[in-house]
Amino acid sequence: MTTVPTHHRDHKNEFDTVAEPFHQGEGLPFSDVLSAESIKRAFSAEDGLFAQDDIFSTDITLWAFLAQALRDGKSSSCAAAVADISTYLLQTGQRPPAGDTGDYCRARAKLSLPALRHLVVESAQQLERGADECWLFNGLHAKLVDGFTFTMPDTPENQEAFPQLSTQRAGAGFPIARSCAVVSLATACVCDLAIGPYEGKETGESALLRNILDAFDEGDVAVFDRYYCSFMMLAMLSLRGVHACTRLHQRRSCDFRRGHRLGPNDHLITWDRPKRPPWMFEELYRQIPETLTLRELKFYVNIPGRRVEAITVITTLIDSDVYSAEDIATLYGLRWNVELDIRDIKQTLGLDHLRCKTPHMVRRELWVTLLAYNLIRKVIATSAAMHDKQPRRLSFTLTCQTVLASWILLSTGSARNAHQLWTTALASIADHEVPLRPGRIEPRVLKRRRHRYPLMHAPRDELREMLGKT
Repeated sequence: MTTVPTHHRDHKNEFDTVAEPFHQGEGLPFSDVLSAESIKRAFSAEDGLFAQDDIFSTDITLWAFLAQALRDGKSSSCAAAVADISTYLLQTGQRPPAGDTGDYCRARAKLSLPALRHLVVESAQQLERGADECWLFNGLHAKLVDGFTFTMPDTPENQEAFPQLSTQRAGAGFPIARSCAVVSLATACVCDLAIGPYEGKETGESALLRNILDAFDEGDVAVFDRYYCSFMMLAMLSLRGVHACTRLHQRRSCDFRRGHRLGPNDHLITWDRPKRPPWMFEELYRQIPETLTLRELKFYVNIPGRRVEAITVITTLIDSDVYSAEDIATLYGLRWNVELDIRDIKQTLGLDHLRCKTPHMVRRELWVTLLAYNLIRKVIATSAAMHDKQPRRLSFTLTCQTVLASWILLSTGSARNAHQLWTTALASIADHEVPLRPGRIEPRVLKRRRHRYPLMHAPRDELREMLGKT
């Protein structure tokens, strides 16, 4: 392991550079979540500490990479990141780098991928442990599950790892990856995430979820849509002591005349174990119970101006005295929050289309973006705890803007009164609650007319040749 040189800084730990913009100072809630020491420990454990020309060290590179993830447009480029590093080093009395981005890009490629993932998981776990009781669902730690896709630059390396859609011609599409995320209901943090190609064997969201079941702790409740609703998924969660709440899969039928009746449209049923699927090892199959006792209930969603929709839910929370039918309906309704969280990650943090040109850098960009997301959620949780708010009611975009506004000041220790700066900022975040708009309907249309160019259906070389013939 390369020893990191000691820079001329006022910070006690070189990773204070990374933690300080999200730290908020002593005496405030969650100040110990992902501290400078824990970040350094994660990279040390993976032999991931490095220094390059005494400038692009692990801490400086991670700090600049996080700023890229939080910003958008021109300010998220590598050139802007190098400019940030120059400003930081000048403010702390050190030698700035040259304007070339090559050294910085090579330093980013050396960031330990296991360490980045560890920091994402650890930050979510720390916030979950400190969550206020009123943020939970009936005392349970609910974890929401959903999948999404993202694209990346069209390079041979990315195409090999994450091929474009098979329906698209070569050169006319982008490499695309499928991912599955586990998100906390209480704090909205990403607990873990799995990615893979969009198409192919064992690339579905259920297969990806099976790879990150460690994101659930005993006593948690997993909430997901009917795509994940299967006997094996519910059984594997039960083996871990994890409850589940999911919509009934569309291929399964329900009959409320059978089973043990608990109330109107609410009864207990028994599912039998199917044959061992090809992906499951024999040893695990022997641990799967032969039957599962589940609770099935139906409720109706009645939104003015829309057709009444009947939803059938399956859950392992079978005690109707503890969890009423209304509680289960509310819990499943909260699943929609994960859609909003993924929207924040994809749109506000730009994860819908990544910028890196090789698969190993795509993965680093992904995990740094998720780390930045969880750190912003830490700031939101701090504001919520101080001002008696619900974290999910506070604006994610505003918090990003607040953190970026004081990014250099807090990183360099230049703020005259950092504690007062954060106290004021956290109060401002708490004042901007997102309004509750149940049943809101918005058409998926664009008002602003874009350039009326046709979509690309052929490789660029062929299109150039066609233009040359006209």
